[in-house]
Amino acid sequence: MERDRRGFRRVLAASMAGAVLEWYDFAVYGVLAATVLGPLFFPGDDPVAKLLAALATQGLGFVARPLGGVVFGHLGDRIGRKPMLVTTFLLLGTATALIGVLPTYEQAGLTATVLLVVLRMVQGFALGGEFGAAVLLVSEYGEPRRRGFWASWPQAGAPAGTVLATVVITVLGAALPGTAFDDWGWRIAFLFALPLLAVGFWVRSGIEESPVFRQAREAAGQRPRSSILQALSKPRAVLLGLGVRLGENVAFYVYTVFVIAYATTYAGFARGDVVLAAAAASVFQFAGMIGGGWWSDRVGRRPAMLVPTVALLVWAPVFFWLVGFGSLPLLWVGVCVGAFLHGMLAGPEAAWIAELFPTRYRYAGASLVFQGSSIIAGAPAPFIAVWLVETVGVGAVIGYLALTAVITVIALAASAETRGADLGTAETVSPDQR
Repeated sequence: MERDRRGFRRVLAASMAGAVLEWYDFAVYGVLAATVLGPLFFPGDDPVAKLLAALATQGLGFVARPLGGVVFGHLGDRIGRKPMLVTTFLLLGTATALIGVLPTYEQAGLTATVLLVVLRMVQGFALGGEFGAAVLLVSEYGEPRRRGFWASWPQAGAPAGTVLATVVITVLGAALPGTAFDDWGWRIAFLFALPLLAVGFWVRSGIEESPVFRQAREAAGQRPRSSILQALSKPRAVLLGLGVRLGENVAFYVYTVFVIAYATTYAGFARGDVVLAAAAASVFQFAGMIGGGWWSDRVGRRPAMLVPTVALLVWAPVFFWLVGFGSLPLLWVGVCVGAFLHGMLAGPEAAWIAELFPTRYRYAGASLVFQGSSIIAGAPAPFIAVWLVETVGVGAVIGYLALTAVITVIALAASAETRGADLGTAETVSPDQR
């Protein structure tokens, strides 16, 4: 039993390490896209056009995530969770570090822009398999009665990585004189992925394969030909998962990436002030995720996700009203409350999505949900929000948040409760939910 506990702790640490690196990369690019990368890699005189181009490049990484989810989802159900966890981690860390040594547009012309796009696509491809493996290993290792709590920890790697990225960027910006950060200091932020990669690889290489997966493979006696096709052949679970993730994803990217661009470009806040507020919000988001996962083990996954979804729906107009005052304390209140509510919704999602699918295609199904939502919600969200502000006004962004939250409520209302599902059985929820 003690050996099982030690093994689970290492799996949890390995999953968290990858999630932190994943979201460290995301947050660094998100912050720098709005302030540094646009002028360096995208020529032109219009600052808004540069911002949109940088955010669009960020979105291209999300376009590759579903492809990574398909490839690694199939391999993860066929070969195992652990090999995918190590492979995706190496790809992700390497691509992140290489961004730190890219030439700029002034140095290499269009080649620099193309290389940035390619590396962003490689990152997205790796992320497509990374997060599913991290969540599934923890879910399949952990005890069912506390699965919501433990599975929320890989989810919480997002705000942890954001805090780390904010700290690194803030320290570099304060330590480097004049324009040194914008000229070359930003590269250090990407190269910081190398020590994270070394530590994460050491932790992940020592874990064992999921016992649930080993048992399922032994019982089946052969490997499935295509777990992706199996998941798509019963699309109800995938569609419900995408519906729930839609509102959660859009809320996350609006309250993290878009808010930085909006507050600095449109509301007149200083970059450092907004970055610091985003870091504080990430702490609240982290607490919300862990708390939401814990709460879902007690009241059930559906109510634990419905309550914060409705709260996000109400908070959207309040958030922009607060930001409109131009007051830094009110900005803090707006982003911290929004981030906490998002965390309460996202925390239970990890266990809930794992419980939607049987072992034979759980990795594939979870990857389709996690990464499919990234292309329909995560990738376009900052771009859409900036475009809406420019063409219609901030009220349209509020409507965008509200519409996606309503879709999430509908998907949750149509789903079944999954708390306590046995992940080792052939089917984890009733067939009518697939």
